Amino acid sequence: MRGRRIPLALPNTGTLHRKRNTYYLRGIIVITLVIFLFLQLHAFNFPESRDPLLTEPTNDSVDAILSMVPSVLHKFLQPKTRNQTLAASLHQNGTLINGMLAGGGVGGVGGGGGLVSFVDLYHPPNISEIKRQIAKYNDMQLVLNEYTFGPLQNDSVIIVIQVHTRIIYLRHLIVSLAQARDISRVLLIFSHDFYDEDINDLVQSIDFCKVMQIFYPYSIQTHPNEFPGVDPDDCPRDIKKDQAIIRKCNNALYPDLYGHYREAKFTQTKHHWWWKANRVFDQLEVTKYHTGLVLFLEEDHYVAEDFLYLLEMMQRRTADLCPQCNILSLGTYLKTFNYYTYNSKVEVMPWISSKHNMGFAFNRTTWTSIRKCGKHFCSYDDYNWDWSLQHVSQQCLQRKLHAMIVKGPRVFHIGECGVHHKKKNCESNQVISKVQQVLRIARKSGQIFPKSLTLTVASLIKKTKLRKGNGGWGDHRDHDLCMNMTLPIR
Repeated sequence: MRGRRIPLALPNTGTLHRKRNTYYLRGIIVITLVIFLFLQLHAFNFPESRDPLLTEPTNDSVDAILSMVPSVLHKFLQPKTRNQTLAASLHQNGTLINGMLAGGGVGGVGGGGGLVSFVDLYHPPNISEIKRQIAKYNDMQLVLNEYTFGPLQNDSVIIVIQVHTRIIYLRHLIVSLAQARDISRVLLIFSHDFYDEDINDLVQSIDFCKVMQIFYPYSIQTHPNEFPGVDPDDCPRDIKKDQAIIRKCNNALYPDLYGHYREAKFTQTKHHWWWKANRVFDQLEVTKYHTGLVLFLEEDHYVAEDFLYLLEMMQRRTADLCPQCNILSLGTYLKTFNYYTYNSKVEVMPWISSKHNMGFAFNRTTWTSIRKCGKHFCSYDDYNWDWSLQHVSQQCLQRKLHAMIVKGPRVFHIGECGVHHKKKNCESNQVISKVQQVLRIARKSGQIFPKSLTLTVASLIKKTKLRKGNGGWGDHRDHDLCMNMTLPIR
């Protein structure tokens, strides 16, 4: 007969307690993963975002873009040609614009019996007039709005914008600048290589900060049939060297690295960049003793409203975050990014021309070092100013160019077409609308104007190899012109 079983308590080995802790730990991990995934779903992707506010197709109509801009700034986006301005003036004077009779025109216009069109009313300046206007502007060195905003301070930022002919992009850049905090303290310098009175009217209508215009005097526009434009005796781009020598065309002995001869439309951009840098740092009365930052932008850029705030914060933190940095970069060419992760993060690395040439700034100390290497810049066989600057850093500078780069960009590239890129659709609306959406969401979610900066470890970068240039800069006339833009070093 079996005895009755009596249950006995087992000794407490902690097994149940450990199991309970394991469940708690797994729960915490699951919750953490859920939170992480939630944040990632709110990442701000540039071309397409998963944010609920961007799930619908971006409306890139003109009305939609205007709705994102304060109404007081609409004036910068509304095209107004010289003919329209003249037409409005004539209307105010009670004059019939579209049907002025012969002999009844304004100021004696229209004496031939017929109607006078807007084209007849306004005549663009010829080359001689353009040269006179350029010389006048460059000699006057007029600073607009100085009476309103006061003289340039040494700790103020100078913003230099390289302008060609793309007025649509320029309008949007100006609107973005107008919305930036502390923009009233800066000096905006527009550097033009094409004289256009509609662009001049737009620039001179800026009323939110000090403004100056400078004009590159050796442009293709003012030298259409001679160097630095296209001389009729220039060697064709693809002619063989021996044929060029027989033909005795200009610069026959010096094709570029790839056997090609110069193309003026490509050489102008490098000339213009070098001229404007020399002009701003060493020649303009208002800037030649300035020791603060000079920020370089182009007509097809767009800025976030905290770009100046962040630039000055980066400048203050350079001493402890990156003592070797001599360039601060606000723009990147990443197609995707998210402000939740990167809004206040910066990284440091050697300056790379193809990555850090957009919205970058340096001071007079860095410029002085670059200027001393002018021969390397001006003789390097590459028509790109940024690749030439990288060559200067690698081959000449004792202290190489080293950059602090903001991970969440504050300068965007909105240009769909330009010197290097030609597309069937050159409309700017689509890209501009996406940038506006990204910045709107960042603003609403408090991801701009960070209170501090965090240095992240940059991904490993292969050592930049010394490389041949891209060519297009073999003509000795270009070398000489470039060198002559630099004042003798005192």
